[in-house]
Amino acid sequence: MSQSTDTALAPDACGSAPQRGPKHVAIIMDGNGRWAQARGRPRLFGHHAGAKRVREVVECCPALGVKYLTIFAFSTENWKRTQVEVAGLMSLFRRYISKEMKALSQRNVRVRFIGDRVRLDKKLVTLMDQLEQETASNDGTHLTIALNYGSRDEVARATKRLAEDVAAGRLDPADVDEETLPRYLDTHVLPDPDLVIRTSGEARISNFLLWQSAYAEYEFIDTLWPDFTAAEMERLCRSYGQRDRRFGAVKT
Repeated sequence: MSQSTDTALAPDACGSAPQRGPKHVAIIMDGNGRWAQARGRPRLFGHHAGAKRVREVVECCPALGVKYLTIFAFSTENWKRTQVEVAGLMSLFRRYISKEMKALSQRNVRVRFIGDRVRLDKKLVTLMDQLEQETASNDGTHLTIALNYGSRDEVARATKRLAEDVAAGRLDPADVDEETLPRYLDTHVLPDPDLVIRTSGEARISNFLLWQSAYAEYEFIDTLWPDFTAAEMERLCRSYGQRDRRFGAVKT
């Protein structure tokens, strides 16, 4: 997708707003397990705390001028975790969708899911479909949840569909350029992220939105996700607004 443009921020309860801020924020929500272990609790306790934090961040977005919020909930690599943790996470996702569906719709939030659904539990997929349908007409915050998502997997699936169109004669190979592949990505209806945030002190992108984040600004912060607040979201949006974004060009 083409680079998204900045948007003016309006002051609100989230704090005083910077003059310009990101339109699309993507977040790698890391640190739930460590947050729980530091409190002598099982890792799933941290995941439940992290799920509650999502609501505050979603509610804060309109005041900050953030139209699109994409959150990394479960990666294609997370299946390597213990069976107990994976099963607990899948149960948490089902409970979150069931509990938040009405509230998200009432707040004018449109929800989409990205990632490969083939491996997911059928009951969970049904709830995902239901939430997408329930919020399809909403035009407020666009919340995208990356579930069983990996960027390399996404690109591989997109490339396969592109190749099928070429083989079927629906696409001329001579017409394939850097604008073609994004039309086959899970995020084809979304603008590219302006700002990518990773919590918990880790400084890596973990196979998240690799293609889409080519010109995104990054913030790696020490805060564990269950401790991430609307005030910190506002601070990071303010920091973004102070950056000089040239997209490879030189100011004259």
